[in-house]
Amino acid sequence: MITDAAKLKAATTYNAAADHFDDEPLGFWARIGRRTIECLELPVGATVLDVGCGTGASALPAAEKVGPQGRVIGVDLAERLLEIARQKAEESELTNISFEIGDMERLGYPDDHFDAVISVFSIFFVPDMARQVRELWRVVRPGGWLAITTWGPRMFQPGTSTWWNAVKEVRPDLVNTASPWDRIVEPQALRDLLREAGIVDVEIAAEDSYQTLRSPDDWWTIVLGSGFRWTVEQLGPDAAEQVRCTNLAQIGRNNIKAVETNAIFARARKSAEPSI
Repeated sequence: MITDAAKLKAATTYNAAADHFDDEPLGFWARIGRRTIECLELPVGATVLDVGCGTGASALPAAEKVGPQGRVIGVDLAERLLEIARQKAEESELTNISFEIGDMERLGYPDDHFDAVISVFSIFFVPDMARQVRELWRVVRPGGWLAITTWGPRMFQPGTSTWWNAVKEVRPDLVNTASPWDRIVEPQALRDLLREAGIVDVEIAAEDSYQTLRSPDDWWTIVLGSGFRWTVEQLGPDAAEQVRCTNLAQIGRNNIKAVETNAIFARARKSAEPSI
């Protein structure tokens, strides 16, 4: 049972968002997850841990990459996301992957346990990110990889601004324009975080991308399938409908056809040489 307030909020939010998490307008989850795996050198037979795995956007491509001889474990706090991930693995006939409820701050694995550890859009959900990076690094084997992917600047803009403007008209008390990932939306900030955690030799790539909107309704699907879902649930049905109408009207008036999905990819390889 989750008792920590921040973790309970995250689990509640993404369990609610599960009904739209894999809808087409949220294709960026799968695209960026697969891109994270492409950035790694995962050999056949490797063992991989994916923390904050969601519905398997990076875990499933990792399982494909390591083959039947390898093993992938995905952990997340949101059981409904994990249920979808398990179904997707079954449909893809991937038998080398499992999904478990898990707290990334308390992994419980031995030191040097995995050939690769992955965190895609999850590292910023803990207050002490440097401590969390050290915990992930701890379970990476010598010669293995740590991959951390986070949002770049202007996440979902210009849709984000229209969303909070609409919320402000109805429930200004719910407006929260500061997000957890704001702490590391620049490559240097992510590099500094890893250095604080004791990881100096890091490769970082920032990539700009967009999610196309076929109609304003696609934007509302993104709202329902992302972290914005928490605010939707707090609004209640009537207020949420008012916000939806206002928000989508502005999306239409401004002829917004895409939102930014910029990401930063970091990878580090643990030295295979014993420390002196």
